[in-house]
Amino acid sequence: MNLLFDFTVDKATKTIFITREFAADLDLVWDAFTKAELLDQWFAPKPYQAKTKEMDFREGGRWLYTMVSPEVSPEDVKRYSLVEFIKIQPKTSFSTRNSFADENGNSLNNAFSLVKNSFKAEAEKTTVHIEKVFDNLATLEMLATGGFIEGTAAGFNNLDEYLRTLVTSK
Repeated sequence: MNLLFDFTVDKATKTIFITREFAADLDLVWDAFTKAELLDQWFAPKPYQAKTKEMDFREGGRWLYTMVSPEVSPEDVKRYSLVEFIKIQPKTSFSTRNSFADENGNSLNNAFSLVKNSFKAEAEKTTVHIEKVFDNLATLEMLATGGFIEGTAAGFNNLDEYLRTLVTSK
């Protein structure tokens, strides 16, 4: 199955738009995006590994995680990503405020993005739409030219592999 992956950068609106199809039902894809134990299985591009420090998937909750290189001990990581959950519509969408943080979830700078993740069930697949609006153009440009596109694609490929294991074990 040929799965859609579209990644568009709109500098005028400081927004990245991502559309990705997954060959799995909505329940599996939703869980893969909202449960720490599943996010840690696929979210980081190889050879990195996502490590969740805390996850509270509810409005007002947060996900604090890092991506660990095989050459670095998890205890030596000082840079984390903080995802604060703003609005959740179960199995439909969730909105977040994302920023870089220290190991306690304290912001490392004032840069952030507002993100809406939307999920649509279709025959034999689920489509995820992600709209990531940055507070400033410099942060968007840093990510867009610093491997974010390739890292996102690699993470989604990891998710494809992981979903195949879940679908075949059902």
